[in-house]
Amino acid sequence: MFRLLLPRTTALTNKFSINPSTLSILTTPTPITSNINTLDTTTPRTFATAQKRRRLKKRADAINAKRELRRAEKRKLLEEGGSLYPPVINAPDREQLRREAEVADALAAEEMKKRITTQPETPLRFDMTGLEMSDRVKKLFDLTLGNQREIVKVQKQRGMELFQLREGDTGSSAVQVVALTTRIQQMQAHMKTHRKDFSGRRGLDRMYVRRRKLLDYMERKDFDSYRRVVKTLGLLR
Repeated sequence: MFRLLLPRTTALTNKFSINPSTLSILTTPTPITSNINTLDTTTPRTFATAQKRRRLKKRADAINAKRELRRAEKRKLLEEGGSLYPPVINAPDREQLRREAEVADALAAEEMKKRITTQPETPLRFDMTGLEMSDRVKKLFDLTLGNQREIVKVQKQRGMELFQLREGDTGSSAVQVVALTTRIQQMQAHMKTHRKDFSGRRGLDRMYVRRRKLLDYMERKDFDSYRRVVKTLGLLR
């Protein structure tokens, strides 16, 4: 039997040999403890966190208990036929308020009818109103032969005259609302035909906002005029 000696290989094996004790440590599995009770809870940070959680839970339980108590009291009050809100002292009767509103609406309607009947006749084109002319010539200047711009202008002027506080009034809130409503109706008809006019849509939205602000101001300062304008123009508020 022959034995072959390899010095270099032997030297390398001795150089990179592993200690048997180290090999036993690597091959033996180390148990991993996953039980949270075995953790050290005596450290200051862990103890403070647990204490904070208990404090928050206690506070939440107290809040929930108070809410449940209030709900039970409300249910008991409603079952007994009571009200959740305190009674209003010297509150007006709703039926009386409704009757007063109907009377105010009737008076406003009568006043508006008088203003409409006292309005002058439909003006002619090119400011020819008030001139003496024959019927055949007057038909040539009739507004029915005018274009859309002239018709809208006359409608706007006649609507503003119904709410004027004085002759030549163009700045009162009611008059501005009428002028804006006329322009809004014109733009609405325009948008039905030109659906992709986005700049016109933005201008229409701005007019909506401006009219709403004017109506809010009138509702605070002059409720009678506000009610008359809303009822006459048929606005939804």
